[in-house]
Amino acid sequence: MDTSAHDLTALFEQLGLPSSDDEITRFMHEHSPLDPSVKLVDWPFWNPGQRSFLIEALADDSDWTEQVEHLDAVLRR
Repeated sequence: MDTSAHDLTALFEQLGLPSSDDEITRFMHEHSPLDPSVKLVDWPFWNPGQRSFLIEALADDSDWTEQVEHLDAVLRR
């Protein structure tokens, strides 16, 4: 059983993205606000592995779902 923290930093690590506070902030500034008519998983800045992870996290209502939804909400501000 995975008992690790599932926070935004861990999500960025899971996605293979730089995960320091400054790097997460930079990512948010570079990619937001997202067009509300486009799904988070459809943005071209995801590589195929990242896209698959995000799709599975949302479809399976996994432990990561809350953080993926949080990322989506923050990127739409």
